[in-house]
Amino acid sequence: MSWWGLFIAFFIWFAIAPLLSEIKDDLGLTKQEIWTSYVFGVSGTIAMRIILGPICDKYGARIPMAVVLCFASIPTACTGLVNSTTELNTLRFFIGSAGGTFVMCQYWATSMFSKEVVGTANALVGGWGNLGGGITQLIVGVGLFPLFKVFFDGDASKAWRYVSIIPAFVAFCTGIMIYYVSDDAPKGNYKELKKHGHMAEVSAPASFLQGALNFNTWLLFIQYAACFGAELTMNNAAALYFHDKFDQSTESAAAIASIFGFMNLFARGLGGFLSDKGNAHMGMRGRLLAQTVCLVVAGTLVSIFAHANSLVFAVALMVVISLFIQAAEGTTFGIVPYVDPSATGAVIGFVGAGGNVGAVCFGIGLRYFEYQTAFMIMGFTIIGSSLLSLLIFIKGHAGLIWGQIKEDPSANVRVSKCDAPVFDLEKTDELEDE
Repeated sequence: MSWWGLFIAFFIWFAIAPLLSEIKDDLGLTKQEIWTSYVFGVSGTIAMRIILGPICDKYGARIPMAVVLCFASIPTACTGLVNSTTELNTLRFFIGSAGGTFVMCQYWATSMFSKEVVGTANALVGGWGNLGGGITQLIVGVGLFPLFKVFFDGDASKAWRYVSIIPAFVAFCTGIMIYYVSDDAPKGNYKELKKHGHMAEVSAPASFLQGALNFNTWLLFIQYAACFGAELTMNNAAALYFHDKFDQSTESAAAIASIFGFMNLFARGLGGFLSDKGNAHMGMRGRLLAQTVCLVVAGTLVSIFAHANSLVFAVALMVVISLFIQAAEGTTFGIVPYVDPSATGAVIGFVGAGGNVGAVCFGIGLRYFEYQTAFMIMGFTIIGSSLLSLLIFIKGHAGLIWGQIKEDPSANVRVSKCDAPVFDLEKTDELEDE
């Protein structure tokens, strides 16, 4: 349910992306207006992720996941009612709330897995969830949109107005399913655990402040803004980019753009795996090294992509870019569980929101600059963010270049809020004792 909930969230979040060229023509919008709507779409997620982090610390992941999916399905179903730029911006802002499910997705995985595999676990559920962004391009752009055109005798205007009802219905049903079939914690739901005195109450505001006051939170916020911000931007920009620059049809451009999202099937998981392997050999220094290398390579490739003039070369390069960008996302969340184990939800919320802040910034770049300049800015920003790894120092662990590992159990073992297994990051043999 962790990855499936995020997958469906992406399904409704990006259902409109492969239809943007049709919407642009039908409503007579400019490129700037389309990119303004994109900025509104990712902005809607920023506040949601920051709020949902402490809420997960207090209530768990199940109920917030269900509520957000059901809520976001409503504006998704209303896509066909849009007739102006203002209405499009407002609609995409509320649909963007679906992106907040990423916090619940990562919180669930972090609570279930030990330090040996936490990077891989977080990366896999995050990657398989993000996969929804790529599959949406195919399902909506290549499957449902042409099918609805057939239903409406080739009327593309009517087709795009009705397509989003399908993703909305699936999302609402998924939210209901998650509420009834999943559990908050290994030993049950938070409500019952608190009722029987097996779990202490947690203050959401205290968790919020604890995560916000940690300097490492903001360093990872910027790095995640660079990598996940680039992915979100590519998910939204790719179809329009290949349509405008290489004269591809709406269906063809959507199929090409879907490749970027499809790489999440293994690319983000690969990043988490590399982070765990680095940890096994070098501790936190290995996780930071994996993070830095992925960011440097991803930024360099994006800068080269900015100058691609051949369709074949651009597609091939996009595949490799997606590999390293998504791997960097995986390495980021191999580090996050260590930042402040007692406020993991808040840290996940802040860092996750960083991805959307990055997407807003990159989207503004695409709004005001030509594709080549915007992608160059994106590439150099990603490379620059890699330097912040030098400043990340987590209590009880060595930094990338400086520092010694110190024995500090409080930095390695998450404090349990119930008698379920603790969020263990170092001592997996002592779970029940803790």
